[in-house]
Amino acid sequence: MRGCVRYNERMPQLKGIPVVTADAAAPRSGEKYVTPQGFTAIRDGVKARGPYPPAPPSRKPPWLRARAPTGSGFQGVRALVREHRLATVCEEAKCPNIGECWNAGTATLMLMGAVCTRACRFCSVDTGNPRGWLDPEEPENAARTVELMKLRYVVLTSVDRDDLADGGAAHYAACVRAILEHNPATAVEALTPDFRGVLADVATVVDSGIAVFAQNIETVRRLTHPVRDPRAGYQQTLDVLAHAKRHRPSVLTKSSLMLGLGESDEEIAATLSDLRAAQVDIVTLGQYLRPTSNHLPVERFVTPAEFDRYRELALALGFLECVAGPLVRSSYRAEQALKRNNAGLDNRSLAQ
Repeated sequence: MRGCVRYNERMPQLKGIPVVTADAAAPRSGEKYVTPQGFTAIRDGVKARGPYPPAPPSRKPPWLRARAPTGSGFQGVRALVREHRLATVCEEAKCPNIGECWNAGTATLMLMGAVCTRACRFCSVDTGNPRGWLDPEEPENAARTVELMKLRYVVLTSVDRDDLADGGAAHYAACVRAILEHNPATAVEALTPDFRGVLADVATVVDSGIAVFAQNIETVRRLTHPVRDPRAGYQQTLDVLAHAKRHRPSVLTKSSLMLGLGESDEEIAATLSDLRAAQVDIVTLGQYLRPTSNHLPVERFVTPAEFDRYRELALALGFLECVAGPLVRSSYRAEQALKRNNAGLDNRSLAQ
């Protein structure tokens, strides 16, 4: 028994999955639960249908060790996030860099709630159908949080919201405008959904005043499915990025690629070439880490030396910068991306 939920007793079910009510103990990974807004969601985004077969290697190498999220800075950022009812991708996606970033007083804010309408097989964000729910106070809450944290650079990301006619583009843009109204010296990076490939919705966000527009391609073409939700697409992401650059050339464009899912060096090179052909300015490369046993297994751990080699390849293709390393995520040290020093990372020291 955990909390007030007795797992050996019969529980309400939805499509054969036990449903945990909002006032119960936190649901376990793969369980359905009822959110405070009254709709159901799956914890960690993927239903528990039996774990994938184990895949070597099973133990993480030493260069993937991250510091535990502790410290006064971490506690202070967490208090702000709770006070203003904001979801952060740092928490929802179980980012290994949460301690470093929050102790530095920075956070990536996740807009439009913590429940995504898609179920990518690499992602631990909860999935469900919010049925049009949005927090009307979120733009002001986001602006106030950025102001309190005294951020000069903020990354905004969001869940996919296929339940909304515009994918949430207008709400996203309203959050950007509110932040800039209260914090005119702050640069905003938007790490967005693909808006189902609707280019008018992409333009809504690009026109909101952002400095950087990002949409992650995540993996190579061959592995796009099953890695990503069926509604996502390799070419769709390329088209979104290309349109953002055409629509407003002054806005930098950015994408990210996870490694360790079974891709080959040739496929990595092809994906980097495709992103450059779409006029993407910045790319980040990081190690895929399996968030739960219900998600895709890690096929290999990419070495720090390999990350350096992939970075050199990307720079040779013409990217303004490629931030590459085992613990790199798309928003990691985002404000340092244009210093052209791998955001201060030294992969050689990780291998020692």
